[in-house]
Amino acid sequence: MNKNKPFMLIVMMLAFCFILLSGCSQENKQEEVFRLFSENLSKQDYANLYSILSKESTEYISEEEFVTRYNNIYSGIQANSINIKKNKPANEKDVIPFSIEMETVAGKVDVTDYQLKLVKEKGEWKIQWNDSLIFPNMQRGDKIRVKISQAKRGSILDRNGNPLAKDGEIKTVGINPSIFDKNDREKKIKQLAAILEISEEEITKKLDENTNPDYFVPIVDILPDNEKLKRVEEIREDGIFIYNKPSRIYKNHEGFGRLLGHVGSINAEELEKHKETGYSASSLIGKAGLEQVYEDTLRGSDGAEIFIERDEEKVKTIAKKEPKNGQDIRLTIDSELQAKIYDEMNREKGSAAAVDPKTGEVLALVSSPSYNSNRYTTYVTREEQKLREENDFADEENRFSKLYSPGSVFKLITSAIGLEKGIIDPEKQIQMNGRSWQKDRSWGNYSITRVNHQSSVNLKDAVKYSDNIYFAMSALDMGSEDFIAGAKQFGIGEELKIGYPLTTSQISNDGSLNSEILLADSGYGQGEIMVTSLNMALAYSSLSNNGSIMTPTLVQTNNQNAAVWKEGVISPEHLSTLNNAFTAVIHEEGGTASNSKIFGVLLAGKTGTAEIKVSKDDHAGSENGWFVATDLETSKISLAIVLEDVKEKGGSRAAIPIGKNTLSAYMQR
Repeated sequence: MNKNKPFMLIVMMLAFCFILLSGCSQENKQEEVFRLFSENLSKQDYANLYSILSKESTEYISEEEFVTRYNNIYSGIQANSINIKKNKPANEKDVIPFSIEMETVAGKVDVTDYQLKLVKEKGEWKIQWNDSLIFPNMQRGDKIRVKISQAKRGSILDRNGNPLAKDGEIKTVGINPSIFDKNDREKKIKQLAAILEISEEEITKKLDENTNPDYFVPIVDILPDNEKLKRVEEIREDGIFIYNKPSRIYKNHEGFGRLLGHVGSINAEELEKHKETGYSASSLIGKAGLEQVYEDTLRGSDGAEIFIERDEEKVKTIAKKEPKNGQDIRLTIDSELQAKIYDEMNREKGSAAAVDPKTGEVLALVSSPSYNSNRYTTYVTREEQKLREENDFADEENRFSKLYSPGSVFKLITSAIGLEKGIIDPEKQIQMNGRSWQKDRSWGNYSITRVNHQSSVNLKDAVKYSDNIYFAMSALDMGSEDFIAGAKQFGIGEELKIGYPLTTSQISNDGSLNSEILLADSGYGQGEIMVTSLNMALAYSSLSNNGSIMTPTLVQTNNQNAAVWKEGVISPEHLSTLNNAFTAVIHEEGGTASNSKIFGVLLAGKTGTAEIKVSKDDHAGSENGWFVATDLETSKISLAIVLEDVKEKGGSRAAIPIGKNTLSAYMQR
């Protein structure tokens, strides 16, 4: 018997090891099922997840229903970044407790009390599935609901706090077919179309596309103060209804459209781009202008609540996030000035900019023609559409960001460079003959022309009469290096960081002036120099700000102080010389802008005609006309206007009435 003891001990030890290894093997197989569950759910691969369900579970729910249910719920709550973690071992056998952490429309969700029950079928472990594995406490027939609490989008305000864009309500004009169709359908369609200025076909199509006569059919959205609404009110008892609708509302004036832009429904591409930042398929997003540039500031963050609904009652909240309203932005724009400039431009193609010389605040940024931003939240009448088509959809181009050849208004910069470098002696009379000049025969057939024919010209004369030859000669005397350096002192070729993307001006296409002819042409603002209207408004502001240019700003910020951008571009000893020359343009007889004089207002300024030609011999080329002026006594404003295609409209003289009327109104305020 004693001899059998060692043998029995060995058998018992082997049996214990076998039991231990079987337990470990069983545990490992359960861990593998949990791994597959976690992996498939994290990847939202519901078909593969279904493949590891028990037979009882597959009888409980079909694969199609299973996949659809998970898809609907997880997409509905916008589940992403799903992380599944195993919790401490359960007291219950064959149960693995776990937690799920995920990002959702209601923020981060961390649910800790899941129970994964396992059953063994034909030697394999399977998941005993029920609805509580979607969310604990869920039962069959329960629904997951998402309630969105919309955040208020921030407003865009002008310098005085007046809203230019804000959240509000518009009106929806629509039809109840069951009432509308009872009598005189065609007559009423014709009547409504005439009032709204839309086609009868548009109304008919919307009615015909509707499949339920009791459904309200929206026809147009319209501003509450639109005169057409009063006429619709008179016929609304015939099946025509008017309802309120939350919407973005804009300053009801065309002059603001290109600046403000508009919002619109987010598209698939935008949703994909912003999928990690809380947008949903129903979100609005900035599509253009300031609404787009300041989207992150304005949009806010919608609130959301995810909850379990049973028998049409909320039984448990899974996650809740309060809405966070967007922030307002306050512009430096003077609304009255912006509207006045636009009205004076009368939808002629062009651009205008105005700044406060003492602060650099941008008072106006105008693109003409523009659009009323409300057309993107309401509708476009037939007449409005016709006008757009006749103008070849010119309102779709943002012209205050567009580069233009400055022509003669650039002569201020050439004058300042020449004086600062000691190249120009303002009193020296330069002798000239005729209206055409070239440096020497190496220029071939190329020559520079002028309108005036004075035989003796000094700086003041050259500015007053806009003598191209004088400034071409001066640029050649400076040389390209000094000319380029001087232009850069005025910010030419430098990005204007105003809080709105503008095209950067240029001295030339490649930044150099290696050709004598190109340098000479640049001296009077032709060549390849390209600027925005804001560039020129800033340049002329130096005349009324002791020779310095302030940092331009479009959006006001807390603790914002005016700062110098370009200090002393015109030195004190030359400022009076230039002011004297550029006031002569306006205030002396024979000056190119002498008809822009305003009684009691001392203006310094310049006109300019920029030729847009393929070559010197191109007689079919177009012309752009400029007018730039700043007031020297109060330093309230520096204004630059450029009009396109003025060749048959009097050249630069076409821009003068716009500038004069605008400045006259502004200076009287």
